[in-house]
Amino acid sequence: MEENLPEFTLQQLALRNGQDRDEVWVAYKGLIYDVKKSRLWRSGNHYEHWAGQDLTEELKDAPHTEYVFDKFEVIGQVKNSVYRK
Repeated sequence: MEENLPEFTLQQLALRNGQDRDEVWVAYKGLIYDVKKSRLWRSGNHYEHWAGQDLTEELKDAPHTEYVFDKFEVIGQVKNSVYRK
């Protein structure tokens, strides 16, 4: 499935921040998730985190695990990500 996902650059991801466009996306370990349906991300930010970014490193400080992403749709992958093949 993941090999069929569209690729987006980090610059393209940055435009999906809930401010510049309607999309609210975040990346984690090379995958891009649509978090717009989450009330916690609706305005494009979640506590001190902003949409349109790769949150892989920031998750270490979060009060939850990576399983939080299981409830969001994967809509793409980060182009040339070190986490993807």
